[in-house]
Amino acid sequence: MTRISNMLIPALIFYIVAMGLSQKKDIYASFTRGAKDGMKTVAGIVPTLLGLMIAVGVLRASGFLEAAGEFIGRAVTMFSGDFPNELISLFVVKLFSASAATGLALDIFKEYGTDSFAGLATSLALASTETVFYTMSVYFMAAKVTKTRWTLAGALLSTFSGIAASVVLAGILAR
Repeated sequence: MTRISNMLIPALIFYIVAMGLSQKKDIYASFTRGAKDGMKTVAGIVPTLLGLMIAVGVLRASGFLEAAGEFIGRAVTMFSGDFPNELISLFVVKLFSASAATGLALDIFKEYGTDSFAGLATSLALASTETVFYTMSVYFMAAKVTKTRWTLAGALLSTFSGIAASVVLAGILAR
């Protein structure tokens, strides 16, 4: 399987080159044109990314995300009993930044262990949710979408569903 996966990308590149040659296209010109368009897209997205990273950094450094996690965690604990507040912080941070969520996940793994309820819920939640606000800002900025309609509500609903399923599955697996 490893040998196949190592050969997949070069095979794809050779296939693209072969198709270009068979259709008598200028492959290099097409490549440079695509790279140029890609760089324009990156240049257009950088201000949004920078603003989002700064906002997440400020919220995390100020302790707001942890305070929000503790507040929501108290409400969840009233209904479900023993529930680590770190999971709530992780779920909130994941909406904004995958790298910050990964840092929190490592802290959870160190404190609770990877095979604990918290470790399993963390792993499952990170695998089944998306960075909603990051993704929306980057992709909508790149595509110049101004009317998002129900995108945020749908994304938050699917993220909540992923988190709920993660918690339920982790509870089953941790037994």
